[in-house]
Amino acid sequence: MIVDWLPWNHVFGGSHNFNMMLANGGSLYIDDGKPVKGLFERTVENLGLKTGTLAFNVPLGFGMLLKALEADRDLLKRFFEDLDLIFYAGASLPQDVWAGFEKMALEVKGEVPLMTSSWGLTETAPSAMMQQEPAPRSGIVGVPLNGVTVKLIPDEDLRCEVRVKGANVMPGYFNDPDKTRAAFDEEGFFITGDAMVFLDKNDPDKGMRFDGRISEDFKLQSGTWVRAAQLKLDLLARLAPLAADLVVTGADRKEIGVMIFPNIAELTREGFDLAEAEGAYRCKLLQGEIHRRLTERAREISGSSTRVSRALVLAEPASMPDGEMTAKGNLNIRKVLARRAALLDRLYTDDDPAVVRI
Repeated sequence: MIVDWLPWNHVFGGSHNFNMMLANGGSLYIDDGKPVKGLFERTVENLGLKTGTLAFNVPLGFGMLLKALEADRDLLKRFFEDLDLIFYAGASLPQDVWAGFEKMALEVKGEVPLMTSSWGLTETAPSAMMQQEPAPRSGIVGVPLNGVTVKLIPDEDLRCEVRVKGANVMPGYFNDPDKTRAAFDEEGFFITGDAMVFLDKNDPDKGMRFDGRISEDFKLQSGTWVRAAQLKLDLLARLAPLAADLVVTGADRKEIGVMIFPNIAELTREGFDLAEAEGAYRCKLLQGEIHRRLTERAREISGSSTRVSRALVLAEPASMPDGEMTAKGNLNIRKVLARRAALLDRLYTDDDPAVVRI
């Protein structure tokens, strides 16, 4: 039984959740809410009426749900009492959200439901790899499903570009032969553009961990590669709960920066006095707290590929109509950077009072 908002025109909500319920004789209750401001309250209301035995969501949705459960003890008990599975996909689940659900489950029922994920794309209909046993942390996507062959192209650090072949993979893009040809390599493997690393390079049966998009990585002016996806997860954990989401910046620049989408509800609750200045928030207390956390982090790490030197808190939320956010709640990084190019330039100035410099 699931209570689910995921759209059926996406592989997660349609090919996976909807068809899974048909195939197994399950019950699907339609949640007409959504993990966005103004609609998530409807999801909370719906869960107050009915909860599932399986919980499917994207990381953004689970992050918002965690906060709602912390604020409502009755809903917390109802949500976990019959729950057998927590499954996220669409992006990596921040480790603090994973840990929050583990703690709540232990409190309510004395055990943790199977918390897991899989990996795939629209073109792989939908899944190609799955973690089929309890995982020690977020981000693990497991091993290939039956009938799927995964081709790994490693770099010198054994970070692997992932390509896929199998009956689940699409034959091509509709009426677009050029794009279809470019999507497959000479051996017929679909080129996903995703990167993974082995959880244990001495025991591949333990599966792999998602390590971002090859296309999201970038080089600093020094030629140093920055693995943006993994760095983002680290920063979200470091800046929780002040940051709702963020974009790692620095392509062709000297330093790594971060543009922060703030958690307004948390900042309001904490009493931060936010003043907008041409698209960015200025608040000495908030900027001081961000400075403190990033400075502590800088003491713990070394190397320009992970050191964050500046930050800017964005005043305008990510816009779905303008393409900055997908229907699943994931940021379109290129669109954010293009639409907010002026703010990106401000981030790399040294005399803007809204910029936090480390």
